[in-house]
Amino acid sequence: MSCRNFVTPFLILTLSTLACGLISPVSISPTPDPVQPTVPAPMIPAPALTADQLKNAQYQLGARDDRASVQLTDGQWQQGTDATTLDFAHVILSEFVSLGDITGDGVDEAAAIFFENYGGTGNFGFLTVYTNINGLPVFLSSAIIDDRPVINSIFIKNGEVYLDAITHGLEDPGCCPTLQTTRRYVLVNDQLQVINYTTATPDGEIRSIEIMSPADGTQVTEFVQVNGTVSIAPFENNLSYFIYDEAGNQLGIGPVTVTAPDFGAPGTFSELIPLAGIPADTTIILEIHDLSAADGSILALDAVKLIVK
Repeated sequence: MSCRNFVTPFLILTLSTLACGLISPVSISPTPDPVQPTVPAPMIPAPALTADQLKNAQYQLGARDDRASVQLTDGQWQQGTDATTLDFAHVILSEFVSLGDITGDGVDEAAAIFFENYGGTGNFGFLTVYTNINGLPVFLSSAIIDDRPVINSIFIKNGEVYLDAITHGLEDPGCCPTLQTTRRYVLVNDQLQVINYTTATPDGEIRSIEIMSPADGTQVTEFVQVNGTVSIAPFENNLSYFIYDEAGNQLGIGPVTVTAPDFGAPGTFSELIPLAGIPADTTIILEIHDLSAADGSILALDAVKLIVK
C-alpha cells in the first residue's frame, strides 16, 4: 500500500507504522491498471498523384485492336521509326492533365488527354483516367474523343470529368474541326461513361438537354416519368431515349416528344417510359438523345442513373 502526500515527516512515519505494521495482517491486493483499449493505427493515405508521374506510367493503346499496354518515357512511346510502315505507332501525353477525386473514395485520380498516331494524318485523341495505387498512377480507362480534336480544357469537379473540345462536324475536313462540344464523364464499373453532351450550332447557340426529374439514384418500378428541357427543339420535335445496364447492354429504346412554341425554340418534355422486363435491383442508365437527322450523330445528351425495384 502506498502512503504519500501527507503534511509532515512525523505524520508520515506514524501513519506508515499504523498502516504498514500495526494493522497489516491482511494482504491488500494492488488495484490493477485499467485496460487500455486497442487503438488502430491511423490510415496513412497514399501520396497524391502528380502530372509529372504520368510521363513515365504505363498507357493502354485505345485505337489498336489488341489494346496493348506500353511504357511511356518522358511522356511518349514509339514503335518503329518509319511512319509509312504498318507497325509504326506513336503515343504522346498532352499538356491537358487534371487531378481530382472521380471514384468518391477521397483519393484523387488523374485525367489526361493522350494522342495516338499510327502513321499518316490521323491523330486520335483519348481521354484517359489513372487511379492512385500506393502513390503511383495505374491506367484505369480511356475513351476516344475524335481524330485531331482541338482541346480547350479539362477539369474534374464533383466526381465528374469535364471536357471542352472542338471536334469534327458532318462536313468538316479532316484537318479542320469546327464543332464546339462539351462533355461530362463519370466512371461506371471503372469505365468512362458520357452523362452529358452539348454541341454548338453554326451561329454559336448551345444545343443541350437537361433531365429535371427523376433525380440521380431514384428508385423506380414498372414505369418512370421523365421531365426535362431542351435549349433548341429537335428536328420534328422528337428526341430518343435509350436504357442501358451498367455493363453497357441496351435494355430499351423509344421516342420522347418535345413541346416547343416554334421550330428551334427552347422546349420541354414529359414522357412516361416503360421499364417492363428489367429485373429488380438492376441499376440502369437512362439517356435522352437529340440525334442528327442528317447522319444520326448525337447533337445533345443527358443521362440519369436509376435503380429498378
